[in-house]
Amino acid sequence: MSRTRAIISAVLVGLGALAYGVSPIDVIPEILVGPLGFGDDLAVLAGAGFAIWKLLSGRDPRQAGPQPGSQPQQSPQPHYEQKPRPPEQQT
Repeated sequence: MSRTRAIISAVLVGLGALAYGVSPIDVIPEILVGPLGFGDDLAVLAGAGFAIWKLLSGRDPRQAGPQPGSQPQQSPQPHYEQKPRPPEQQT
């Protein structure tokens, strides 16, 4: 998916979630069950946030390993210098 298309899709997902949140038509209406009715709204917003993250990050969170075309990052190797030891004193 192209970057422009992913951004447009993410905006549409966000707008759809916000429209559902402010809509008086809900799966669990707030009028009948009080504050518990906001549970479905929160679930939709959380799902939309995850979908937007997935669209904009450009990767599948279930996929492990580096992305195709990316260079693997190498951790810097520690550099240890060996200091000369002082000569032992004879007594």
